[in-house]
Amino acid sequence: MAKEIISTDQAPQAIGTYSQAVKVGTTVYISGQIPLVPETMEIIEGNIEARIRRVFDNLQAVARAAGGSLADVVKLNVFLTDLGNFPVVNQVMAEYFQQPYPARAAIGVAALPKDAAVEMDAILELDS
Repeated sequence: MAKEIISTDQAPQAIGTYSQAVKVGTTVYISGQIPLVPETMEIIEGNIEARIRRVFDNLQAVARAAGGSLADVVKLNVFLTDLGNFPVVNQVMAEYFQQPYPARAAIGVAALPKDAAVEMDAILELDS
């Protein structure tokens, strides 16, 4: 199957050697998103809740560019530099997702790009 590269100016541009997302068939692999504001490429001001919300907004923008939405997410990986922020992830995630929720992993990490406190990547399965 051919790979389709997904790109949108509604989400941060890649800051390395990767694509915002790659679509193969009906599956979309969204690269890790940190709380960058697309227009400035700077971490959003505010608390961890604002930063988690920005990550979900970035994921949503890439999902839309691929022809889907967050409702199509089947797997979500959450990377946190402080697992104490996990309850905030759950709180904000409940505003962006409805049941049935996607499969998910939460991983504590020592550091993330640009000193971000949170990063998420996702896999979507679109209708054929």
